[in-house]
Amino acid sequence: MRAGRAVSETTPTSHTFQVDLRGLVDLLSHHLYSSPKVYVRELLQNAVDAITARRQLDPGFDAAAAQVRISTDGRRLRITDPGVGLTVAEVHKLLATIGGSSKRDEEIEGARRDFLGQFGIGLLACFTVASVITVTSRSAKDPGAPAVRWSARDDGSYTVTEAPAAEHPEPGTTVELAARPGEDWLQPERVVQLAREYGSLLPVDITVEGGEAPVRVTDTPPLWEREHPNPTARRLALNRYCETVMGFPPLDVIDLDVPLSGLKGVAFVLPHAASPSARPAHRVHLKRMLLTETADNLVPEWAFFVRCVVDTDSLRPTASRESLYDDEALAVARDAIGAQIREWISRLAAEDPARLEAFLAVHELGVKALARHDQELLAAMLPWLRFETTAGRTSLPEFARAYQPVYLAATVDEYRQVAQIAAAQGIGVVNGGYTYDAELVQALPRLDPGVKVEQLQPGVISASLDPVDTRTELALQSFLAAARARLDAVDVDVVVREFNPVSVPALLLDDREARRERQRAEAEAQADDLWGGILASIKQHAPRAQLVLNHRNPTVRRIGAIADPELAGTAVESLYGQALLMSHRPLRSADTALLNRSFMNLLERVTKE
Repeated sequence: MRAGRAVSETTPTSHTFQVDLRGLVDLLSHHLYSSPKVYVRELLQNAVDAITARRQLDPGFDAAAAQVRISTDGRRLRITDPGVGLTVAEVHKLLATIGGSSKRDEEIEGARRDFLGQFGIGLLACFTVASVITVTSRSAKDPGAPAVRWSARDDGSYTVTEAPAAEHPEPGTTVELAARPGEDWLQPERVVQLAREYGSLLPVDITVEGGEAPVRVTDTPPLWEREHPNPTARRLALNRYCETVMGFPPLDVIDLDVPLSGLKGVAFVLPHAASPSARPAHRVHLKRMLLTETADNLVPEWAFFVRCVVDTDSLRPTASRESLYDDEALAVARDAIGAQIREWISRLAAEDPARLEAFLAVHELGVKALARHDQELLAAMLPWLRFETTAGRTSLPEFARAYQPVYLAATVDEYRQVAQIAAAQGIGVVNGGYTYDAELVQALPRLDPGVKVEQLQPGVISASLDPVDTRTELALQSFLAAARARLDAVDVDVVVREFNPVSVPALLLDDREARRERQRAEAEAQADDLWGGILASIKQHAPRAQLVLNHRNPTVRRIGAIADPELAGTAVESLYGQALLMSHRPLRSADTALLNRSFMNLLERVTKE
């Protein structure tokens, strides 16, 4: 008995999920769909799929002549299609079952790629704008079957009745929506706008009635697939399309064709610079129905300078049908699109240098990003790409022919610190502080083994400066001692050299290790005992920065002759401040205090005199 009770207590029982339709509609409208406007897309999708299913059922059916008609007065909307229709059994199975979809029927599963919908929840989207949905349908599968009417309310209740034969003498379906109180989604002008937005490329004639005159919203085939009198006419038409739909006049147009993904379309080159981090907004149609205007995973990240409009028949949408599912198929399509954009750039380099120059003037950064990973493209584009160098903005091959070795400054600050002096001394330095530039400079020897690229070190510049003669250096010893004592607080040494240009009185030289050590020391001074001790434990004995005074400069010679150690020290602090500002380095608190002190001391000297 005990065993029997134990079995009965654990015997599983079957239950059915209870669905709160209002809660489900709220979930759809606030979390799955971005806007209630998708109801138009779902209605069009069902109508086109019904026509597609009838064409497969009846080879004699003229799908090309089929029309979808929408009528609305702002409170009620009707959409009628001459599609395959529904039987009574199908109404119960498909319309009243959450997740039910005719696209799963075995008889059409093999042709599933011809259908727009796949998730079976599309009709529920209409409850985001309607309180009552009525579907009246007559099936083409059973010509003798009566027309059936399914009427559902947003409280989850529905009725199924037989409709008068006169209402649907021919196979097809009519869906009628009764607007929710206060909703304006069924207004004629809005319905026209949404129908045109989602369905303008659909291969079915769609007409909206309710305004002053019926409006045909379809405009097929897609512009990029149409015949044009000549290439110029096609380009002008695509330019107008881009301005109307995308909101900008394109710099150029790239045709896209990826047969493996059933994808065709165009990529419009932006006429203005775009940030690599900016979120792209590509327009994607799925089987001619607009899927999204904000796809951000369609092209490689480096191709941030294009905006695409495409149609595909095989890439998968997400459940909301408002973006593409990022799977292996999309990755393949993305790589193929990237390859076609890359081929376009290479073709410009070979055939149209003027257009390439115009493109690079706007999108050089994108090309540099691509060239990092494409040796062939790098070789083709390097003569056209411009870099900041001590010889001005020039190409790397041209610069390498004039300077050997090529020195690479790792940061913008390092470059600015030495650019003027290096140029005067005949040292070739490239600014590698901008995005991708350092990687491309370092790739130069792979293309030309005769080119040598080296990292810029302070010793390279200091070694090119001429020493002063021994007698002059001895005469400056007391001055140098006072100058070094004054700048010891900021961890800077002082030396005297002769260099060009004469107009530069002083040069501040340091390396990254010295800067890191100064930053560590400043952080240690500002930290509490715990963190101060930790920072002190990682102290490094890095070489100190050097303030190199130019003895060829008349002002430096006059300062070196000052007998008053206090005034000489103040003058050296001022020279350090000028050199520091010229190097564009961030000021530490010690630097700020020194500059303020030297400025106030000089003012005090002037006012006393």
